[in-house]
Amino acid sequence: MIRLRDVHLDMASAAGTVNILRGIDLDVPTGGSTALVGPSGAGKSSLMMVVGGLERATAGTIEVADTALQGMSDDALARFRRDNLGIVFQGFHLIPTMTATENVALPLEFAGVADAFARAEAALRDVGLGHRLTHYPAQLSGGEQQRVAVARAFATRPKLLLADEPTGNLDGATGRQVMTLLFDLTRNAGATLLLITHDPGIAEQCDRVIHIADGRIAADTVNSLSPRERGEGGAHAAGVGR
Repeated sequence: MIRLRDVHLDMASAAGTVNILRGIDLDVPTGGSTALVGPSGAGKSSLMMVVGGLERATAGTIEVADTALQGMSDDALARFRRDNLGIVFQGFHLIPTMTATENVALPLEFAGVADAFARAEAALRDVGLGHRLTHYPAQLSGGEQQRVAVARAFATRPKLLLADEPTGNLDGATGRQVMTLLFDLTRNAGATLLLITHDPGIAEQCDRVIHIADGRIAADTVNSLSPRERGEGGAHAAGVGR
């Protein structure tokens, strides 16, 4: 799903050039979940932005879903993200003047999906929000807003889901519910999850944990335990539907 070779990312600053990514080589197979962990400023979010075509690498090659991203135009990258990626951020990024259904349907409408609203409603039911279809973001709790964001990410049926600290704005219990939901949806869809987290408990539930430090891969660990042994339960068992 992801293949990076000698990827560098440099940024200009008042103090001179800052080397954010320093020669990243990474292969992520299709399916399963991979956690990116490491201290703040290590380059985790920048690496995810490069993978998602939201930031252009200074050097190296980036291949995602059998597509080489380097050299693509901004419009081509936008179409690539639309057709292949789902993205969930720490902030919910919902449009406040749109209902939950309208927020989820929006990317589907941009993609020209004829049954955008029907698919949006189905996606919201999948995350336990069938009773919140016509509610606006201000009428939803933080956990519910993040579930709308998750529904929006999965409604397009992405091959790759990028999640950057998706529980960062949630309390512990709600965060666990959202992560159970993310793991379940990813597994059921046969998608690939690339996740940034500072929570060791969440990282341990992933199939693989990659430690980033100073813009480099410092460690790469495969989790040999099964999902059940890692403590992943069903979304409804965790109370996500309530």
